[in-house]
Amino acid sequence: MNEEVQMYLEDAKEKMESAMDHLEKELLKIRAGKASPSMLNGVMVDYYGSMTPLAQVANVSVPDPRTIAVQPWERTMINPIEKAIMNSNLGFNPDNNGEVIRINIPALTEERRGDLVKQSKAECENAKVSIRNARRDTNVELKKLIKEGLSEDLEKDAEAEVQNMTDMFGKKIDDLLVAKEKDIMTI
Repeated sequence: MNEEVQMYLEDAKEKMESAMDHLEKELLKIRAGKASPSMLNGVMVDYYGSMTPLAQVANVSVPDPRTIAVQPWERTMINPIEKAIMNSNLGFNPDNNGEVIRINIPALTEERRGDLVKQSKAECENAKVSIRNARRDTNVELKKLIKEGLSEDLEKDAEAEVQNMTDMFGKKIDDLLVAKEKDIMTI
């Protein structure tokens, strides 16, 4: 197959893999009722004037399935960390004993579970849109190559390969959604 065509196919695959990676990270942030250190991944703390990820100023652990413990490396950071967690829109209410911040993860209500499933579906749909955009962009580039002398057979084969990649990534997204839905709905 033509080198240029191969380059476009590899580029499409990279874009699709990137969409999958982003989806996996977003799904990790959607909590399923069990405590996980990854729930606090997006929390940024004001560390002496610069915004720093929580994991770089404290140790985050899960002592039991309903609790997250945040142990700051510097005692003076306890209040900024607590404030950052409260301002993170995660719905957590941290409790601080002067040395450790504990976050109790409340059991999810049926309504909240439904909301989390909707949020998961929306993230999956966004990933599918990104994958379809990668397919469209690649197909546009392949059409341009026909004008530059690429045979129509090669172009059709490349389009079929892009469609196969699109279908494969779409199925992976559907599988991720089913697993996440099951995780959220399991009490």
